[in-house]
Amino acid sequence: MYGSRQAGARASVVMAGAALLLAGCFSSGGDGDENDGSGAKVTQQPKDSDPFWVNPDGNAAAQVATYVKAGKDDDAEQIRKIAQQPTGEWIGPENPEQEARGFTEAAEKADRDAILVLYNIPHRDCGQFSQGGAADGNAYRTWIEGVAKGIGDRPATVILEPDAVLHLVNQCTPEEFHEERYDLLKGAIGELKALKNTKVYVDAGNAGWGHPDQIFEPLQWAGIEAADGFSVNVSNFYSTKDSIAYGKQLSEKVGGKPFVIDTSRNGNGPYTEGEADENWCNPPGRALGETPTTKTADPLVDAYLWVKRPGESDGECKGGPKAGEWWADYALKLAKATE
Repeated sequence: MYGSRQAGARASVVMAGAALLLAGCFSSGGDGDENDGSGAKVTQQPKDSDPFWVNPDGNAAAQVATYVKAGKDDDAEQIRKIAQQPTGEWIGPENPEQEARGFTEAAEKADRDAILVLYNIPHRDCGQFSQGGAADGNAYRTWIEGVAKGIGDRPATVILEPDAVLHLVNQCTPEEFHEERYDLLKGAIGELKALKNTKVYVDAGNAGWGHPDQIFEPLQWAGIEAADGFSVNVSNFYSTKDSIAYGKQLSEKVGGKPFVIDTSRNGNGPYTEGEADENWCNPPGRALGETPTTKTADPLVDAYLWVKRPGESDGECKGGPKAGEWWADYALKLAKATE
């Protein structure tokens, strides 16, 4: 199995949240502030344990409002489990500066940190559900510059390019693109770390793809030394316990760097009953994992994050819509399976 290839979610780059942002529709969502009265009532989590911004205008919040309006109060309460948690905002390819500014300004107004996911590397996802990315290296560098300019001095936690390093290791990305990709990642880390309040975590696969021995050198070539750490389990389903074990093994090989874990959908662990090469794609019977927090089970784990936005499709498999699109039925099943 290839890493978190279900990056599907990663194509959530131009989702409704971004559209609302570009339209100037974000509310501040400060402590105790509710959204527009639509019934979602999204508030920020306590800052001491969860310093990340809850988007009051996200897809889950909109779904809560829809269920409330339809009198489906039980379903609304289930989806509220998703709506009330901070999730990653995937920056789109067209307006990186505007989107990054909008998300970070809204987060700063709420006295929280924005979680931004950058997923636009050229030759992205090896032709799978989330194929695409910047047209070439120069286009990517310009895009990164736009993101950095949009963030400015505002607090942000950045997950950098899910699968980009992993797909070099497993040869999913053709050899001819390897040198450029390492250069682009190293440049992106440098650009982002030059900002005053931005943390950068380079994606490093998950507990099920292979062994840390296979990826630690590529991470070093990509510039992990200058980053704050790395991310594991993005858009995947491996347990937090297994993710910690994988991350700690890898950390030992990259100078003791800390890491973050995507716990958005790992409550029931990975799906193992279907075709192995598609167990990552909208698997049934999954559940939400630990809610986002900086109070984790291990000092090397900087945070549990919901990098993948629960309820957004991995791709057109098992009846799902296109990668990154909101899928209310799947979201409801995730929530109902969660205690």
